[in-house]
Amino acid sequence: MQGTQSLNMGIAGAGLMGRLLAWTLAHQGHQVHVFDPAPGPQPGFDGHGAAGFTAAGMLSPLAELETADADIAQRGWHSITRWEQITGALASRTHKPPYFARRGSLMVAHGTDLGAAQRVLSRLGEAPHQPQALSAAQLCHVEPSLHSASGPLHAWMLDGEGHIDTVRTMQCLYEDAPDVQWHWAQPVRHIAPGCIDIANGNGQPTHRFDWVFDVRGVGARPDVPVRGVRGELVWLHAPGLNLQRPVRLLHPRHRVYIVPRPGDIVLVGASEIESEDRSAMSLRSAVELMAAAHSVAPALAEARIVRMETNLRPALPDHRPIVHVEPGLVRINGLYRHGWLLAPSLMDEALGTVLSNTT
Repeated sequence: MQGTQSLNMGIAGAGLMGRLLAWTLAHQGHQVHVFDPAPGPQPGFDGHGAAGFTAAGMLSPLAELETADADIAQRGWHSITRWEQITGALASRTHKPPYFARRGSLMVAHGTDLGAAQRVLSRLGEAPHQPQALSAAQLCHVEPSLHSASGPLHAWMLDGEGHIDTVRTMQCLYEDAPDVQWHWAQPVRHIAPGCIDIANGNGQPTHRFDWVFDVRGVGARPDVPVRGVRGELVWLHAPGLNLQRPVRLLHPRHRVYIVPRPGDIVLVGASEIESEDRSAMSLRSAVELMAAAHSVAPALAEARIVRMETNLRPALPDHRPIVHVEPGLVRINGLYRHGWLLAPSLMDEALGTVLSNTT
């Protein structure tokens, strides 16, 4: 939207999508107001804040073809390039840059689970980027910490994929948007084209804008038929592990991922549980996640548990995202388990449509 007149933009929701939109629009010269029920911009890690904080940050378009359509992967490749640009811009203007890496990712399977792994691989179709099988020696060379006591692991490299520090990126998007007006502790009661009505009970009039963006996730009900899908994440401090890439364990029962972060942090999670339960992680989930991770990275036995998180990801009935645009109103929702993979692509599509409706 660069080059157009300055517009007055209202954003309902200060999660990943809201912060990315606010940062982008502000740097394009627009006036931006963001409304969110959270008390402030920092993560609470209590299961009730923005789902974007409770995410490992895997950027895996090819791996997602196991359960998603080809257009999700296409959007994902676009988003990886955009995240590289966005984090580069943030790094030049913030005191603590967000971490982003694009070294590929790995799929691994125990020897007895080769059949299950091959079924997964067969569902990846004929995408331009295909998993490349690694020998035991090759796996040891690229990720020495990955091995199994029960025998050699099967492994495949997925070139071009990446990962991002979600928490720091969320913080940087906020810090690098100083001209944005952030309205915390302001739940939105109603949204209409050009209007955001705040549920603060003090008789404050409706806020009016040239365009309103509804990116409230699960909070957009009943305007959007969205439901919450529970995700669970364990933070581990694992000095000496030196994992360089995200890893997915292919298993008949589990889809567990292991993702490195700066500071010897490793995230272990599973992001697809059909429940709107925001309560703390169960003993069974914690044991299964950590046992699965330990089975392919034995050095995790001495890792220390930093915290366990749960949250709800917004999903529509068909598990596909929507970008709905009408004069004065944009709704983006249903990012499901693909929030970080899809956000820049969905934003670019939405702002491109807004531009065509503004000029």
